[in-house]
Amino acid sequence: MTENSSTASGSTVPRRQLGRYLRDLRQQAGMTIAEVARLIRRGASSVQRLETGSNERIRLDDVEAICRVIGADETTTEALIGLAQQGNTKSWYHQYGDLIPASFDVYMGLESAAASMTSYLELVPGILQTPEYARALYRAGHPDESDNEIARRVELRIRRQILIKRKTSPVRINAILDETILRRRIGDRRIMSAQLRHLADLSTRENITIRILPHSAGVPLGELTGPFIILDSATEDDGVPLEPSVVYVESYRGALYYEEEVDVRAYRAAHEALGRVALTAQASRDLLRKTAREYARER
Repeated sequence: MTENSSTASGSTVPRRQLGRYLRDLRQQAGMTIAEVARLIRRGASSVQRLETGSNERIRLDDVEAICRVIGADETTTEALIGLAQQGNTKSWYHQYGDLIPASFDVYMGLESAAASMTSYLELVPGILQTPEYARALYRAGHPDESDNEIARRVELRIRRQILIKRKTSPVRINAILDETILRRRIGDRRIMSAQLRHLADLSTRENITIRILPHSAGVPLGELTGPFIILDSATEDDGVPLEPSVVYVESYRGALYYEEEVDVRAYRAAHEALGRVALTAQASRDLLRKTAREYARER
């Protein structure tokens, strides 16, 4: 492999994700930064900069060497090299299965590092799904997958929900859900009833706000934004974010990651506009429970 590199000031989504995964894999292997640095014949500071996403130059040979010494599998190695190749990109389009294998979940690392998630969505997000709802979605989207693979995907998705349920610093959720979510049937009536009850129950937690955007609200912004999630990191004592905010916009064949301030501000303004016409948290909870009962009564 040639010793390609990337240069840029400031961290980016691909660069931070690369560092996060390298750090996690190293720790899982029970190795120190110094040990990895010695084995790949680099300085410890070089490895540390890679793990924090603060390096201005990424050597693909270094990434490949680190993956080798920490025992990363072929898919993970390919994914991390793909992230390194895109390390400069500020507004990044990640096409599934392109440089990064489709089975490698880039978004998961962002979600795990977030302190809060502000969203407008037209499907129940994974972090709020019941296992049955998640299974029905996966089965619809991957009809040829084995039952074992579907079960693995569902287990991974449900495991991520510890982020909103942990006792210390649970992730704050401020979600506006389109009313379509209540009407678009995923699975059978029992699955829908259980999912809507689950949303209503989750919305009673202090860290979770769920509001429904009713069809009667029309198109508040004059055009459709599509679903999006704004991920904000924790802040230092002086209020400075540990990482830049990121807007995640998923499409059928890929995902966009925006971190330019002008883009983040635009999506925040869009969320505020949608929030002005969404139902209150209590009215949303009441509607969720009412609709859940309607599904339960169906024959």
